[in-house]
Amino acid sequence: MKTEKLKEFFITSWCINNATSVYVFTFITLLVGMMVYNGLPKELFPDVVVPTISVVTIYPGATPEDIENLITKPIEKQVKGLNGVKKITSNSLSDVSIITVEFATNLKPADCKQKVTDAVDKGKKDLPSDLDNDPQIQEFDINELPIMNINLAGDIPLDQIKGYGEDLKDRIESLKEITRVDIVGGLDREIQINVDLYKMTQAGIGFMDIENAIQRQNLNVSGGEVRVDDLRRNLRVTGEFKDPKELENIIVRSFVGTTVFLKDIAEIKDAFKDKQDFAQLDKKSVVTLNVVKRSGENLIEATDQIYAILDEYHDTKFPQGLQVKVTGDTSEKTRVQLHDLLNTVILGFIFVVFILMFFMGFSNAFFVGLSVPLATLLAFWFMPALGMTMNVMVLFSLLLALGIVVDDAIVVIENTHRILHKYDFDVKQSAKYAAGEVIIPVLAGTLTTLAPFFPLLFWPGIIGKFMKNLPMTLIITLGASLFVAFVMNPVFAVTFMKKEEHGSSKISDYKWGFIVFALFAVVGYAMGNMGIGNFSVFCIILIVLYHFLFHRAILWWQLNFWPKVGRVYSRILRSFIQGKRPIAVVLSTVALLILSWGVFIASKTPYVLFPSGDPNFVYIYCKLPMGTDAEVTDSVTRLIENRVYSIIGNSNPDVTSVITNVGLGAGDPQNPDKVATPNKSKVTIAFKEFAQRKGVHDVYPPTSYWLDTLQKSFRARGIAGAEISVEPERNGPPTGKPINIEVSGDDYTELARISADLKRKIDDSGIQGIDELKSDLQISKPEIIVDIDKEKMQREGISLGQVAVELRTALFGKEVSKFRDADDDAPIQLRLRAEDRVSVEKLMNVYISYMDFSTGSFRQVPISSIARVHYGNTISVINRKNQNRVVTLASDISAGFNQSEVVPKVKELLESYEVPEGYTVKLTGEQEQQEETGAFLGLAFGGALFLMFFIMVIQFNSVVKPLIIFTTVMFSLIGVALGFTFTRMTMSLIMTGVGVFALAGIVIRNGILLIEFIDELRERGENVYDAVVDGGSTRMTPVILTASAAILGLIPLAIGLNMDFEKLFSEFNPEFYLGGDNLAFWGPLSWTMIYGLIVATFLTLLVVPTMYMLGYKTREWFRRIFFKGQPATPVELPAEE
Repeated sequence: MKTEKLKEFFITSWCINNATSVYVFTFITLLVGMMVYNGLPKELFPDVVVPTISVVTIYPGATPEDIENLITKPIEKQVKGLNGVKKITSNSLSDVSIITVEFATNLKPADCKQKVTDAVDKGKKDLPSDLDNDPQIQEFDINELPIMNINLAGDIPLDQIKGYGEDLKDRIESLKEITRVDIVGGLDREIQINVDLYKMTQAGIGFMDIENAIQRQNLNVSGGEVRVDDLRRNLRVTGEFKDPKELENIIVRSFVGTTVFLKDIAEIKDAFKDKQDFAQLDKKSVVTLNVVKRSGENLIEATDQIYAILDEYHDTKFPQGLQVKVTGDTSEKTRVQLHDLLNTVILGFIFVVFILMFFMGFSNAFFVGLSVPLATLLAFWFMPALGMTMNVMVLFSLLLALGIVVDDAIVVIENTHRILHKYDFDVKQSAKYAAGEVIIPVLAGTLTTLAPFFPLLFWPGIIGKFMKNLPMTLIITLGASLFVAFVMNPVFAVTFMKKEEHGSSKISDYKWGFIVFALFAVVGYAMGNMGIGNFSVFCIILIVLYHFLFHRAILWWQLNFWPKVGRVYSRILRSFIQGKRPIAVVLSTVALLILSWGVFIASKTPYVLFPSGDPNFVYIYCKLPMGTDAEVTDSVTRLIENRVYSIIGNSNPDVTSVITNVGLGAGDPQNPDKVATPNKSKVTIAFKEFAQRKGVHDVYPPTSYWLDTLQKSFRARGIAGAEISVEPERNGPPTGKPINIEVSGDDYTELARISADLKRKIDDSGIQGIDELKSDLQISKPEIIVDIDKEKMQREGISLGQVAVELRTALFGKEVSKFRDADDDAPIQLRLRAEDRVSVEKLMNVYISYMDFSTGSFRQVPISSIARVHYGNTISVINRKNQNRVVTLASDISAGFNQSEVVPKVKELLESYEVPEGYTVKLTGEQEQQEETGAFLGLAFGGALFLMFFIMVIQFNSVVKPLIIFTTVMFSLIGVALGFTFTRMTMSLIMTGVGVFALAGIVIRNGILLIEFIDELRERGENVYDAVVDGGSTRMTPVILTASAAILGLIPLAIGLNMDFEKLFSEFNPEFYLGGDNLAFWGPLSWTMIYGLIVATFLTLLVVPTMYMLGYKTREWFRRIFFKGQPATPVELPAEE
C-alpha cells in the first residue's frame, strides 16, 4: 500500500494527544457558560443609547413667540456649532422652552451633556435678565419607557389610595434596577385659601398682605444655642401650623392699619388640587404607577422583585378592598419571546442532528450538533465584557448561527469519516489528517462568513444601535465554532467514531445508554420531577427506534440512495463541462438572474422598514382643542371607551385590559409628551400573548381585526371637536411615521397655508392607503389678552409686573407656604374663590394696592381702570428643527396597504409641488430612515464583498477564482427574488438586507470548500476534468449538509413553529402552535436565507465547477495564442483500500 503525505494541524494534533485536558476544558466551558448566561441581564430588545440632551427653560408669562425669540433661538445658536450634533429640535410653548439636541450615536451621553452645559452657560448673557431659574439640562433616554403599570383601585378614597401608592413608589424606587416611578391619576392634597374678592377689596387688603401674614406665622426658627449648666441647648421658636384650621385665625393687616381675621375674607379648605390627569382601568378610576427601568439592568429580575414587593404589601400593608392589577408588563413578552426562541433553537438543533444522522450516523451527527451549545456557551464568556444583554436580537443571532456554527464541525467530522473509511488509518490519525486537510479552507470560509458582519458593526444611527447585537453575536459565536471544530470535535471523534461495518447493529451496543437514561429516569421520578423522568424514558424509546428503524433507513440512505445521487450529479456535472457547454451554462444563469429580478421589480413586491404582525396593543389617541380642561377631556374619553367596548365586547377572551390616561401618559409611547397635556387622552387595549389567544386555537378574529374595525369605526363616525386616531404598537426602534412630511420656513402663516394646501392636494389625489393625514400645527389655543394702557399705568405709578403678579395670583394662585404633618407636606395655595375666577369682569376688578410715596397715601387701583381685554387665538406651540420653524403632516398606512405602494405616490406628488422660495418640503420619518438604511447597507455590502474578495485572493493567490465564487452570491439572489415574488411575502428592508449578508457568507464558504479541493486534487496529479468532477462529488455532501443545516435551523422560525419542550415532558402538553411575534419579526430574514440557499446550493455544485472549467479553458486558450504553457508536474496519488 502506498503512503501519502497528508498534512496535520498542530493545534488539533496536540488536543487529540491530550484529550483529557480538552474534556476538562469542555466541562469548564459548559459550567462557566451557563453561569454567565444566568447572570446576563434579560430584556426584550437591546437598550438603544442615543446621546440626546434636553434643555428646559421656564419663563412664566411669556407667549410661545416670546419664548422662541428670547429663549429658544439664543440657546439654539450656541449649541448648533457643537461637534457631533446630528439634529436640533425645539418646542416653544407658553411659559416654557424645550430644546432637544441629538448627537451622533458614537459619542458618550455624559460628554454630550457637558458640551451642551458649556454652550448654554456661554449663552446665558443673551437670555432675559429676569429669568428666575437657569435652564435645566438633562440626558434624555429613549429607553425610559414604563416596563409595567401598577394599578391601584378599591372602595377607599382616591387620596388614600395615592398614599399607599406613594409608599409603594418609594419601595420600588429603592431597587437598583429602577430609575423612577411616576404616579398618574391620584389626588394631590392642597390647603386652599379662596379669597372673596369683594370682602378683600372692602377691607383694603391685597394678596401680598395675606401672603406676608401667613409666612410670618407659619415658621420654625432657630435662635442659636443657650448654655444651661454644663450643656449647650438649641433654642427654637416653633410656630408651624399643626392644623389647617389655625389659618382661619391669622390676623391680616393692611397698609392703612385695617385688621381682619383671614376667615372673614377667605374660605380655608383642606382639599385637593384641580385634577389635570386621570387614569382608568376597565372603566374604574385608578391610581397608576408607571415603573421605568434603568438602562442596561435585568428586566426579568426587576419585575420579579416588584412582584415580590407587591405580594409583601398585599399581605402586610395594603388594607382589604385595595385591589392591585399589573398591566403592560413588558417582561411577559420578554419571557415569552426568549422562551419561544430557546425552544426554536432546540427544534433547529433536532432538525439538524436528524438530517446529519443520515449522512454520518447518529454518533457523529450528535457530536456535530453538540458544537452548537458548546460554541454558544463559549460565546457567552465574552458578552459581559462587550456590554451585551440577553435579548431577542442576541437569541435570534444564535438561532441564525445554528446552521452556520455546525458548518465547521460538519466539514471536520465528515472529512474524518471519509478518510477513516477510505484509507487504512486508525481514527486518531484520520482525525489529525482530516483537520490538517481542511484547516485552510475552513479558516478562510469562516473569515469570509464573518466578513459580511464586520461592516454592520459600524451601522450608524438609532437603527444601527438597535441591530448591533446581531453582528456582534454572530462574530463571537462563529469564532467560537471554529475553536470548537478544531479543538473539541476531533477529540470527540477519536473517542466515539468507529469504522462502520454496514449492517451490524446490536442492542448490546447501546447498553450504556440504557443504563444511564434508566438511572436518570429513576432519580427524576423519585424526586418528583416528571420532566426528567419522562425525558429519560423518551431517550430510551429513541434508542430502541434507532436500532430497529432508523439504523436500517440510514444504511439504505448511505449505501443505496445517496451514492446514486452522487453518480447522477457526477454525470450531470461532467456533461456541463464538456466542449463549449460551460459558456451556455453561465450565460443561461446570468439570463435567469436578470429575468428573476426583472419579474421581482415588475411585481412590486411589498416592503416595510421593520416587519410587524398582529398587534399586542392598540392605542386610541384623542386630541381636543388646546385649552380644553382635563375634566372635559375625560368626559369625551369616556365616550371613546364606550365605543371601544361596544366593538370588542365587555368580555373579549383575547383582551387583558383597557387602560385610559388623560393629561399624563397620553402621548405616543415612542415619542412621549414632555409636559402635561390636559387636552389629550389615550385608551390602550392590551391583548393576551399570542399563544394564549383564542384565535390561535379556535376560529376567532385576530387582534388585527379589532384594530381594523376600530379604525373604520372612528374614521366613519368620529366625535365632534375631537381628533381621534387608532394605531397599533410599533416594533423596532423609533423611526417616525411611514408618511411624515415636514414643511419648514420662517413665517407661520405661510407654513400653515402650505401645509393646508399640501394636505388638500394629497386628500384630493385619491392615493389609497393613507390612514389619515394630520398636521401638528396648533393655532387654536384660545386666549384672553389684557392690553395695558402704559400711559395710565405709569401715571398711577404701577409696574407691569405688579399687574401680572396680581392677575396670576388671582387666577392660577400662588404657593405662599407649606403645611407639614407627620405624613407629608402640602402647599398652601392663595387665590380667588372659584366663582370669582370664572368671571373675566371680576378678574379685571382686582385692585392693585400700593403706597404712593409721592403723596404719602395708600392707594388701590382696579386693573380695569388701566387695561382692557379682548379675545383671540394664538399658536399653542412653535416647533423648530435645525433652527427653522417646521410643521409636520403625518399618517400611518391603512390596513391592507403597503408603504411600498403608497409612499412613492406621495413622494411623486411632493416632487411636483411648487414650494415658495425660502420654504422646503421634505419626506422624513420612517422614509428618511429607510433611505439612510438602504444607503448604508449598499455601502456595507460593497465593503463586505471587498473584504471577502481580499481574503480569498490571499488564500488562492488568484483573482479569477474569487470572482468565480463571488458569482454565486449574485446568483443566490435569484432565489431571493423569485421566492418573494411568487409568495408575495412582505419584505423588510432591514431584516432582508441582513439576511442577504448572512447568505453571502454561507454561499462563499461553500464555494471555497469546493474550489480549494479541486485545486488540491489537481496538485495531487489529477487532470482538470477529473479534478472538477471528483472535487464536486467529494464536496457535494458537506456543501449540501451545510446548506441543509442552515435551512433546517431556520425553518422553525420561518414558519413560526412553536412548542414547549419543558411542558411536553412534564405535562405532556407541548402547547404547539404556528405564528407569533417572532415569526412576524424574523420571518423575512429567515425566508431570505432559505430562498437564497436553496438556489445557491445547486448553483455552487453545478455552476461554480462549470465556471472553474470555463476559466481553465479560457486561460489555456490565451496560453496557446500568446504563451507557451507548461503542464503541471503530476503528483503521486494516495493509495486507497
